[in-house]
Amino acid sequence: MEFHQSLAESPDLEEACDAVVSELRRRLGDAPLDLVVVFASAAYGAALERLPVLLHERLPIGTLIGGTGAELLHPNGMSRVPGIAVLGGRMPTGEAAATAVANADLPHADAPPAAWRALLPRTSQPVRGMVVIGEPFDCDMRALLAGLDFVLPDAPKVGGLAAGSRHPHGNLLFCGRRALSSGAVLLSLSGDLTVRAVVSQGCRPIGGPGRITRADRNRLVHVDDKPARRFVEEQLAALPQPELVHVEGNPLFLGIASDPWQTAAPGAGDFLVRNVLGIDGEGRLVVGEDLSVGRTVQLHVRDGSCGLEDLSLRLTLGDAAAADAALMFRCVGREGADHACFSANAPDVPWIGCTCNGELGPVGATTHLHGYTASCLLLREGR
Repeated sequence: MEFHQSLAESPDLEEACDAVVSELRRRLGDAPLDLVVVFASAAYGAALERLPVLLHERLPIGTLIGGTGAELLHPNGMSRVPGIAVLGGRMPTGEAAATAVANADLPHADAPPAAWRALLPRTSQPVRGMVVIGEPFDCDMRALLAGLDFVLPDAPKVGGLAAGSRHPHGNLLFCGRRALSSGAVLLSLSGDLTVRAVVSQGCRPIGGPGRITRADRNRLVHVDDKPARRFVEEQLAALPQPELVHVEGNPLFLGIASDPWQTAAPGAGDFLVRNVLGIDGEGRLVVGEDLSVGRTVQLHVRDGSCGLEDLSLRLTLGDAAAADAALMFRCVGREGADHACFSANAPDVPWIGCTCNGELGPVGATTHLHGYTASCLLLREGR
């Protein structure tokens, strides 16, 4: 398997295309590429609709996907000026296939597996992993991820919501020769490949865990039979002073244990981290996720340095240095130099990334839409 990345910064889209194509041809030769992933600055505006065709005119490409990002990530840094980042390569033992889906295409909640399988890109080999990129204003990502987990429970799914524009139809998705302003694009990676997901949520646990004893949808009512407000107050009161000072200057989050059957105490990374939106008039904690009685929860706080440490640890556990190629989807609001962290842990791995309006990745056995996260896909030849 052979991949290479290229970045070109230019206010002229065609000039940027010429530059990345020249670099890919220099490193990979003129033979057809099985897969090309492209992230582009939304600053190009309407001209971006031509980007997939421009690349196909200049390169023999089997499968192309991508989208817009607020910033472009690459081994040498983070680019905030108009440009495009491209990862291209050949997979002699694997297969890449892509398709686009709209909200109207999604089966209803009670649909059989066959209805969801019909949405997937057609592959002749078992799917090992997926990349999913959605449009932030017009994509029912939660329903899409639930369906994909339903039919492909063992295939990790990584991706994000396109970014760079605050207006509907200002963010684009790329699939084949098409540029799309709604829905989502799906890339299936199949064959003799290993696909791994690395998710760093950028928060660390504080205080101690408790168990939900009463909840009402996204409102936490009781923890360990105590009112949720009292649980939070007791957790904060028990913190050492330096920790409390840090918490007072940063928003609180609630970590929800991803595995309801886990017997050992969950640690960092075992929680799905969600925003604490406030406390309602009845003293219930309002959280950005529906809650279930019996789940273990723990308060979390954002910490840029902890996010980098967590990403480094998870890249090590995922054997990132052995990957043949990688992608990173990073939150626009996340702190820390994640690009430098990735390059330090996997110095010879070709990769690109972009900053997103939301990142996709698994926590436990379920794929979630995250915030403040760096979600990476690691691709390697062989099983």
